[in-house]
Amino acid sequence: MKKNPMKDPMLDAEEKDLLESYERGEWKTVDNIKEERAMLQEAARNTLRKEKRINIRMSAKDLMDIQAAAAEEGMPYQTLISSIIHKYAAGSLIDRRSLVVSEAPAPYKTRPAKKTK
Repeated sequence: MKKNPMKDPMLDAEEKDLLESYERGEWKTVDNIKEERAMLQEAARNTLRKEKRINIRMSAKDLMDIQAAAAEEGMPYQTLISSIIHKYAAGSLIDRRSLVVSEAPAPYKTRPAKKTK
């Protein structure tokens, strides 16, 4: 017998939170859907528009580290650099080194190291 995907979904934590929020009735219908959609589409276009070029100098080691991180994420390194700059400019870049574990977003939370005697 087939399982109903909505009854037994394989959701990550964020998806589960969204589903639970929806089921609690926290989502409201937008009255002016056409205007709202047009405004959000324009915002998306403006966010994704790449109209300026920059040249930067950086150490070979930093470039190699960024290229390796981009390869792990499966994206070009220029895209990763652009994403980092965008997050910094938007104020959403998180420095994991300065976070206290209890303040960290879920992906960055780690267990404290075990004490050795």
